[in-house]
Formats: sequence, C-alpha cells, structure tokens
Amino acid sequence: MALSGNAVLIILIHSSAKLHTPMYFFISQLSLMDMMYISITVPKMLLDQVLGVSTISVPECGIQMFLYLTLVGSEFFLLAAMAYDRYMAICHPLRYPVLINHRVCLLLASGCWFLGSVDGFMLTPVTMTFPFCRSQEIQHFFCEVPAVMKLSCSDSSLYETLMYLCCVLMLLIPVTVISGSYSCILLTIHRMNSAESRRKALATCCSHMMVVTLFYGAAVYTYMLPSSYHTPQKDMVVSVFYTILTPVLNPLIYSFRNKDITGALRKMLSVGPVFQETVK
Repeated sequence: MALSGNAVLIILIHSSAKLHTPMYFFISQLSLMDMMYISITVPKMLLDQVLGVSTISVPECGIQMFLYLTLVGSEFFLLAAMAYDRYMAICHPLRYPVLINHRVCLLLASGCWFLGSVDGFMLTPVTMTFPFCRSQEIQHFFCEVPAVMKLSCSDSSLYETLMYLCCVLMLLIPVTVISGSYSCILLTIHRMNSAESRRKALATCCSHMMVVTLFYGAAVYTYMLPSSYHTPQKDMVVSVFYTILTPVLNPLIYSFRNKDITGALRKMLSVGPVFQETVK
C-alpha cells in the first residue's frame, strides 16, 4: 500500500499539468522519501520472517542506519519547507509565483536532502565505531541508533548527550519554521472575509498538519524522551508507527482531502471509447 500509494501520487503529480505547482512538487518529494524510507526497513524484516533468519552484517547495518537517518532528517526539513510554501501561498499570494518559483523549489528540496545526509554522515560512523561486546541481539526490527547503542560495552553517555542535542536542533529548526508559518497562516485566515476562502485555506493546511503531527510525534518520543521512558516493546511499536504506517497514510491523507488529486486520479482511470461507430 505504501509503495503503490506513493508511486501513484508521484505519477499523478508529474503527469497532470494542473498539479505542476510548488505544493505538489514538495508532496512528490515527500512521497519519494516515504517510498525509500519504507524500502530500507520493511523488506529486510519480511524476508527474515519468511526465511526464519534474523541476522544482519555490520556493513549492512551501517548502510541501513545511514539511509534511515538521511531520510528522516530530510523529511524533517521537507515538512518545514512545505509549511513555508503554504505560508507564502496564503499570506503573500501576489508575490508567491515570483518568490516560490521552480528554481527555488529545487533549491529547497536539494537543501532538505543535503541536511538529511549531514545527519546520516555525522551519526552513523560514530555509532558503528563503538565496541559492541555485549549481546549481539538488537531488540528491534532494524538498525536504529538507540537500539544499536544499547549493545555497546563502553561509556556512551557523552555521545548520547551529543546525539540528543543534534536531534533537538534537527527538530527545533523545522518546528520553529512550521510554528511560525502556521501562526501567520491562522492570523491571515482569521482576517479573511470570505467563508469559502477560509475553508479552502484550512483544507490545504489540515492535511499537512496531520502529517507533521504523525511524524514529529514519533520522532520526539524516540530521540528526545529520557531512556527511562523507553522499553524495547514501546520502541518497536513507535517505530512501526512512523516507518510503516506514516508512509501508508501520507498518500491517503493528501489524496482524500484534495480535489485536485482525486480529479487527476479519476481522469487517469477514466477510459474513453477507442472507436466510434457512425450510424447512417
């Protein structure tokens, strides 16, 4: 469902000229991240279940960790870019086509991918160089940093503190942009005279806020709450929520509440008559 839903969303956005706007460009980037995100964790997990094998080599673990951190970090910043896009569209509609053009969209998306990769390059090498002399069993279904660090036999308190500060920054900057953008949007909506304009503006923003709440809520639990709040079972449940359910739900959230997406989907699925019979 995650792969097909996000793939259909990307195809619709790229095939329909009506959807060639900054908002849908960012949605297509989000769908691409979700497809990659679920592909680096779930196939390995399912294969292990089918074959009855639950092992992973150190290089494979490092690669999985790097890709996971890169995609998570990229999605943090992409959600902030999407909020900024909505702010410009609603609060500055006359300047919006000039300020948020295709070049700016490409720069914002590239910046999100770059910042996400910085997160992966910073945390993965340090995590994988710790000596692991305890049990080699990771209490998780993929190589997530907190789960792997529990296997280390050396003092990792300093690294965990630095990782916490890094994650706070990775969350604080996007959350500040999102909060500021939506505060301005709500003020602008409140000043609108037309009820129809208010409804359209709120409908556009509600979908994004649902995605932000789902993704950031799970990230705050995983990386910002003290270890006393964590158990292996809770960690796995939360990880399932944002590694599996979020990529499944994102295309549904954006499609069901969006007339442009549903209209493009109906147009793609509708098949007109190939031949017409001429009646004389």
